[in-house]
Amino acid sequence: MQIRQLGRAQYLPTYEAMQAFTAARQPETPDELWLCEHPPVFTQGLAGQAGHLLAPGDIPVVQTNRGGQVTYHGPGQVMAYPLINLQRRGYFIKEYVYKLEESVIRCLAHFGVTGHRVTGAPGIYVRLDDPFSHAALAGPLHPQDPFRGLGKISALGIKVSRHCTYHGAALNVTMDLEPFERINPCGYAGLETVDLSTIGVQTTWDEAARVLGEQLVARL
Repeated sequence: MQIRQLGRAQYLPTYEAMQAFTAARQPETPDELWLCEHPPVFTQGLAGQAGHLLAPGDIPVVQTNRGGQVTYHGPGQVMAYPLINLQRRGYFIKEYVYKLEESVIRCLAHFGVTGHRVTGAPGIYVRLDDPFSHAALAGPLHPQDPFRGLGKISALGIKVSRHCTYHGAALNVTMDLEPFERINPCGYAGLETVDLSTIGVQTTWDEAARVLGEQLVARL
């Protein structure tokens, strides 16, 4: 798999480039992994509801064809876009999503952080009270806290066209988190969003991108 480091790239041209790459793919086209960060932008998924975009202000909003609801991308966030031929690799879509999530979990583990999945809410979450705890989530869901005191550190959204993937995963490293307060992140009112720096992990964007890229290549 070829890894392409795009640096800081505008969202819309990157999105359009992923679409063009996927449309032009041939059966033998090598898979690629694009790593980058974006200037501030809100993106809406196909299921996105306008009511979840509370107060975008001066940050642009881009409609996309990925799954899911609204999310935010900005500096200090690693964007990982695997461009994978699922049919050639023999992966079902659910298996592919699991591999994406597992790559993020393994990346967090590299920094000593325990990542958690939440059934029905794609992405990776960490305990707000103790991000380094290895204890499993337990107990019934509380109707006023379906996330059991978790904060979201990684969002996922994918598109599959002709058995080939684009869009991907976002990992929050060192961000200005204020724009997440202008939306219901991924469609969940009150869901807290965190990054590595706010939970006490000091690292660089380059290091986080390197580790996440290695984990994705190893699993995909």
